[in-house]
Amino acid sequence: MKKQFITFEGPEGSGKSTILKAVEKQLEAAGISVMSTREPGGIDISERIRDVILDVHHTHMDAKTEALLYAASRRQHIVEKIDPALKEGKMVLCDRFIDSSLAYQGYGRKLGKDEIFKINKFAIENRMPDLTIFIDIKPQVGLDRVSHNHRKMDRLDLESLEFHERVYAGYLDLIKAFPDRIRVIDGDKPLNEVIQDVMHLINNVNE
Repeated sequence: MKKQFITFEGPEGSGKSTILKAVEKQLEAAGISVMSTREPGGIDISERIRDVILDVHHTHMDAKTEALLYAASRRQHIVEKIDPALKEGKMVLCDRFIDSSLAYQGYGRKLGKDEIFKINKFAIENRMPDLTIFIDIKPQVGLDRVSHNHRKMDRLDLESLEFHERVYAGYLDLIKAFPDRIRVIDGDKPLNEVIQDVMHLINNVNE
């Protein structure tokens, strides 16, 4: 069965967004009909929710409120963009999906993986990724990249290293729990090599 819905995960600064865009170009060059999107966001309603979640002035946001906002954004994203594209036969590449919620809110915010999955199960119904690519770098390395790249800081960038280490530990647990779905790519390699590794993985699982 072809892997049509592919999600990209990783710590802050892992480079997954850049990698996703490069992979999209290579797949299009190979004649594959592909659509890329991101979470939270991807459509107008979800992008507005993204603005609320990531606003640096919203540091007082309750953890459960945050989790519910992510799930709400995800629901609309699926209904309005992801499912229609999949029904058209397109390969969908998504920058973050449910595993981000499980790692960031379940582990990072200490709300519990099972509780976060319950919220998201209601939102996504049966729409799980066919393949999840985890770009693996250590939290401190990723945060250093973010500060050196001078990209606009968001609310999650302001969290402590301890928070990001809990998120990373959460991802490692998820990798163990879903070894057939979540595949790990070494994000410490040069960018071009990481992109090649991702393309090799996608091509192999779709043979």
